[in-house]
Amino acid sequence: MANRSPIAVGEWYHCFNRGVDKRRIFESDADYKRFLTLLYICNGTKNIRLSDRYNPSFEGVLSDTSFDRGEPLIELGVYTLMPNHFHLVCREIHEGGIAMFMQKVSTGYTMYFNKKRQRTGALLAGSFKSKHIGEDRYFKKVVAYVLLNHAELFEPAWKEGKGNIQQLKEKLLQYPYSSLPEFFGTIRLQGKIVSSLSDYYDQKLTLANMAQEAHEYYRERSSKV
Repeated sequence: MANRSPIAVGEWYHCFNRGVDKRRIFESDADYKRFLTLLYICNGTKNIRLSDRYNPSFEGVLSDTSFDRGEPLIELGVYTLMPNHFHLVCREIHEGGIAMFMQKVSTGYTMYFNKKRQRTGALLAGSFKSKHIGEDRYFKKVVAYVLLNHAELFEPAWKEGKGNIQQLKEKLLQYPYSSLPEFFGTIRLQGKIVSSLSDYYDQKLTLANMAQEAHEYYRERSSKV
């Protein structure tokens, strides 16, 4: 289980959370898009209410070139949203930025989800979890783990090393709720949410390289349990 160790400016962290009682937190495409919209608008020192906007949709917000979020709180490197949880790899660039960003995203999404479904109470399992990424080698493993997290949707035994990455390639790259396409250079509106990580890699990775990194991460985690 991850601990919330002190977060330092300039350092990278793996941040994640899941639904309370492992419940689904994304039940429709609109839910995923609202969370992605929040990843974008909450990364700034200004507080913005989507309900105040004429066009609060994902496309409307991210295509608005005049949108002012204030100074960025974090650098978001990669993300993947799953039906009952999410993973982010981010670097703090404003003191207290990650905690502020995560609070804004979590609160905003819970309010949206509860209002839409006329429910009350917590949606996420407490506050977010974070793990410091202190080494370059570990950074690359975590990035691969996050970006290929949705492979288990198509190959349930993925974490055990099963599945042919080439056979999964099309499904992985077409999954709309991960920044995997941006990592490989695809131009999408979602690209405004994340920053480029090309400076952290000496050579261009393939999906096969990433699968190897991800499976090494799974094995290391399993050995510590």
